[in-house]
Amino acid sequence: MILTGPEITAAEVDGRLRITPFDAAQVNPNSYNVRLGPTLLTYNTPVLDAHRSNPTHRIKIGADGYVLKPGQLYLGHTVEQVGSDTFVPLLFGRSSVGRLGLFVEITAPIGDIGFHGQWTLMLSPIRPLRVYAGMKIGQIMFFVAVGPITPYSGKYQAASGPKPSAYWQDVAPLEAVAP
Repeated sequence: MILTGPEITAAEVDGRLRITPFDAAQVNPNSYNVRLGPTLLTYNTPVLDAHRSNPTHRIKIGADGYVLKPGQLYLGHTVEQVGSDTFVPLLFGRSSVGRLGLFVEITAPIGDIGFHGQWTLMLSPIRPLRVYAGMKIGQIMFFVAVGPITPYSGKYQAASGPKPSAYWQDVAPLEAVAP
């Protein structure tokens, strides 16, 4: 089951989910609009290594916006801190943004129960696109969980700003991997 707009508002008011800052004008019939934060990250190296931390470059989105370029992955973040210890959140790009040729969060839309923080957004433009801090870029839906809940306590908990991949922290030492 998915929460309707009025139930999202009720759940935010009674604490079953947290959206900070919360604005009733961003509530949709069955989702909540989230806005693009002012910071982007890009990776510095031409080849990324899943077994290592990869260096990044920080970009501040100015008042005139910032032009995203095709062929580049940008890590953005939501203005809002969003999370729930009760519901499963899923984040998708808004259709209006998709119609501008920007893929938002196409490979990792699901959030874990118990995560609370700003969401890192994976942004991939099809053509050059000027984006602005504060623009409504995505929408989060909340689903009812069935069964016992083990809250998230992972490496991205309480994220503030965009976070690069920390996959390398999950990798077993190579000598421990059996052929």
